[in-house]
Amino acid sequence: MRAGVEWMERHQVPLYLAALAAGAGIGLLIPGVASPVELAINPVLGLLLYATFLGVPFAKIGQAFRDWRFLSTILVVNFVAVPVVVFLLSRIVAHDRVLLVGVLFVLLTPCVDYVIVFTGIAGGARERLLAAAPLLMLAQMLLLPLYLSLFVGAEFVQAVDLAPFVDAFLLLIALPLAVAGLTQLAAAQTRAGRIVQDVMLGAMVPLMMLTLAVVVASQITGVGQKLATLLLAIPVFVLFAAVMVPIGAVAGRIARLDVPGRRAIVFSGVTRNSLVVLPLVLALPAAFDLAPLVVVTQTLVELMIMVVFVRGIPRLLPTQAIEPSGTKMPLNSRP
Repeated sequence: MRAGVEWMERHQVPLYLAALAAGAGIGLLIPGVASPVELAINPVLGLLLYATFLGVPFAKIGQAFRDWRFLSTILVVNFVAVPVVVFLLSRIVAHDRVLLVGVLFVLLTPCVDYVIVFTGIAGGARERLLAAAPLLMLAQMLLLPLYLSLFVGAEFVQAVDLAPFVDAFLLLIALPLAVAGLTQLAAAQTRAGRIVQDVMLGAMVPLMMLTLAVVVASQITGVGQKLATLLLAIPVFVLFAAVMVPIGAVAGRIARLDVPGRRAIVFSGVTRNSLVVLPLVLALPAAFDLAPLVVVTQTLVELMIMVVFVRGIPRLLPTQAIEPSGTKMPLNSRP
């Protein structure tokens, strides 16, 4: 079993690409699977996050809560720098109010779920991201109406129901985190607990593949049907990722974070809360029926970008960092 896990870890990028391709193929060849498969997104994502949280020592989470330099940097990147970038890039679709609303919803909300997985794969500080997740969730709940009011109009905000944010936090963050904590406690005391922990940790790559395939299979048909209209939003999403990488890297350097911390800041700045924000957009009035597909399109674009970034970001921010003083700072994070 250990040999199989090590093989999957070495080949995770091609395996993730294969999962994306398989999901796209199934979704296009069998359009009827979209609705039932969509129901599996949250359970599969919750299971993936449970496995992710199992791999994070809870003692480190306590330390991460005290890392105010990291927490302040991630808040500034996501709620000061990101809105400026989003406003400028959203001018590309500003002539179409529905496209604009979809773009704003998804790009103004930082990811709090699978970003932890991708950050860990890339050797980033996933325990610090985990500690930051409640702050990011609370801040976006409070600030999203403000930014929508500024960018779209105050009357539009009245049509937005923020209750799905609370549901998503409880089901995708709080519940998997609590179960992971109990599992770690059981693993320290019982053989059965250790077996469960080892099996789940060994299943990380298959769970990520399943998540990617499920998301793509459930959404690819809807995106394909409206592709001509949605094409204009794709450059916005690609440009956003390209712009946020240097912004996150520079912010982490200014804050004098270590390399795992800088990688985590970059991933947080790039990765958006599409799976959590989708229920919000689905609850909008009928006039905005295309907006959910804009959010789904961002998900598909982002997943492909993430597959590249898990290899690219460690090369951009290598573990042997050169500090401003010119001294080398060896770090133990593994890309």
